[in-house]
Amino acid sequence: MAKKKEVTVEEKLRALFDLQLIDSRVDEIRNVRGELPLEVEDLEDEVAGLNTRLEKLHNDLDQIDDDIKSKKNIIEEAKNLIKKYTEQQKNVRNNREYNALSKEVEFQELEMQLAEKHIKEFKVAIEQKKAVIDQTKERLEERESHLKHKKAELNDILEETKREEEFLLEKSEEFEKLIEARLLAAYKRIRNNVHNGLAVVKIERGASGGSYFTIPPQVQVEIASRKKIITDEHSGRILVDPALADEEQEKMEKLFAKF
Repeated sequence: MAKKKEVTVEEKLRALFDLQLIDSRVDEIRNVRGELPLEVEDLEDEVAGLNTRLEKLHNDLDQIDDDIKSKKNIIEEAKNLIKKYTEQQKNVRNNREYNALSKEVEFQELEMQLAEKHIKEFKVAIEQKKAVIDQTKERLEERESHLKHKKAELNDILEETKREEEFLLEKSEEFEKLIEARLLAAYKRIRNNVHNGLAVVKIERGASGGSYFTIPPQVQVEIASRKKIITDEHSGRILVDPALADEEQEKMEKLFAKF
């Protein structure tokens, strides 16, 4: 059985730095989108909310129309009863019956007045609802226009970067397979804990990339020897020497140049 080739520390460092370059490129692509996906999502929610509000306002108008019809029916019924009671008054035999019918007529007149008052109130409510509907429609049109613009903007960016991102994500998975699980877990943990996603950095002017803390000369020599994985004691980032970083950077730039 063939003996499995042992991966050297230098090969691990190169794979880690390559993975970092690929993941950083993916980060750049996603940063170009910025807040656009969230903006689009918020606008979609707002448009849906405005449509729901419009639907409710129209349902309220329908209900008010039904209430007006109901009150008009009450008025017609009251008119008919008044006419009926007035006719009956002509044939009464005593004052008691006449007064009873007069009270019925008076009650129906009050019913008519109350119904007419409600109708006036309903008509005012209709005008108010229509004003709100007009405002809501205006807001909806403006938000829909803005959403259309933002969607087009996002789709343009997605179209421009889709192929490259998919390619890079595949490459990221390939490089992850070259790195032992423990080291890969450490890389991902560091990436999640630093604001710029840089878990593997080169030494720049005697310090860890992006840091002002100087690395002791002896440690720099160890890093340059590529015999062990060394992390920055201040940031926890994995450190590589500039020569290795430049070689891998040049190699990856050729890969990125395809897009």
